Amino acid sequence: IYQAGTLEQAHRLLPDIFPTLALIDLSLPDGSGMSLLSHLRKERPEAYLVVATIFDDDRHLFEALKAGANGYLLKDQPTNSMIDSLAGIMEGKPPLSPTIARRILRHFQRDAEQTPATSDNPLSEREQEVLQLLAKGMGRTDIARLLDMSANTAASHTKSIYRKLNVSGRAEATLRAVQLGLVPGSPSS
Repeated sequence: IYQAGTLEQAHRLLPDIFPTLALIDLSLPDGSGMSLLSHLRKERPEAYLVVATIFDDDRHLFEALKAGANGYLLKDQPTNSMIDSLAGIMEGKPPLSPTIARRILRHFQRDAEQTPATSDNPLSEREQEVLQLLAKGMGRTDIARLLDMSANTAASHTKSIYRKLNVSGRAEATLRAVQLGLVPGSPSS
């Protein structure tokens, strides 16, 4: 087991060691552990790299994953939980703190809702559903009830639809829905 408290110490150790597992803190006294993570991924691709940090925000999490982290553990969890997470690697379980796993799931669920259907249609599937109901003359409350969402979420989707389609109201949005083939009708110029 080797330990380094700074980036400088870690870089001095690396030429002489070949870690199979590395725990990397993102907040080191002389810089970000992110650079160490990227360096290790390139120089020791066989190493299993796990971030152990206090940062639980999307920016740090996704930067670390993009840089090659195999896991992401929060330091505020009990020591036994961290040990169990690391031991789980041997069973093929990714070392992720529960709150981090939920954050990753939410991120991809949001992405799924916001993914455009086609280049001609910039709307997500959910926005298309909202637009179809708007085009049928339904209000925010009815849309929310039918699509099992809050009225505020329905309003947010409506604003997003207007922005993406560059329209300012329901009539223009309905015309665009017809043009996009989301509702029956014949588009007029």
